[in-house]
Amino acid sequence: MLAFGASSVDVEGAVAHWREHGWARLGVVASGEALERLRLRAEDIMLGRVVYEGLFFQLDSENGSYEDLVFGRGWEGPSLRYRKIEKLEADPLFRAWLENSLFERVVRAIVGAEVAIYRATLFSKGAHGGTDLPWHQDGGNFWGLDRDPELQLWTALDDASPESGCVEVVDGSHLGGLATPLGGTIPLDVRSRARADERKHAVPARAGEVLLIHNHLWHRSGRNVTGATRRAFTVTYMPAATRCMRKRRPPRSFLRVFGRPAVG
Repeated sequence: MLAFGASSVDVEGAVAHWREHGWARLGVVASGEALERLRLRAEDIMLGRVVYEGLFFQLDSENGSYEDLVFGRGWEGPSLRYRKIEKLEADPLFRAWLENSLFERVVRAIVGAEVAIYRATLFSKGAHGGTDLPWHQDGGNFWGLDRDPELQLWTALDDASPESGCVEVVDGSHLGGLATPLGGTIPLDVRSRARADERKHAVPARAGEVLLIHNHLWHRSGRNVTGATRRAFTVTYMPAATRCMRKRRPPRSFLRVFGRPAVG
């Protein structure tokens, strides 16, 4: 599934940039064939042509406002307006991509030898649509873990431009830790004091390009004002020893990936 030359990517340099800035580029490392298969599979899942038990679905709001998103409805019928589909590790194609050999090199360099995933998620912004995602961090008490994951690998399945809603970041903001213990959306007063909108940095990506993103990095994305869909597949990796701490429901278990590293 990897493009020719992906084995020569400077992983050490990318990890160093990620540690300093909270994000980094791996370059275009997905093959054209892999992209086509992943795009088609995303459409098949959205339209109900391929079905897996237990996937999480969420449609875009009608007006593109994050505050007007509806939670808890799950699958609502065939639609290309689903903004978010989680638990895609259930699909063999997405599972194969998240366990590719280049990702293994990156993840082991940051997470360590024993690795699990917190989530494997498709984020989609349909043509002339999508949700205006506010500044947020992916961690905190809301995630219900005994430690925050640090690394997500974000794969552009389509070109992601500023006009189509590419990722925007506050460079280096991960170094300050969580803005609030709860995590998630950053309160208006906090982001105003930090001048987030003035300091934001767009990170456009070409189809097949992969970004490393620190979970504590302040990031957001706007609506898609183009006539083309903007889809991205993101996977959060963490130490396999991470535990779910929720009490109201049975604790979650997490999928281990990459197998055990060779010894000797």
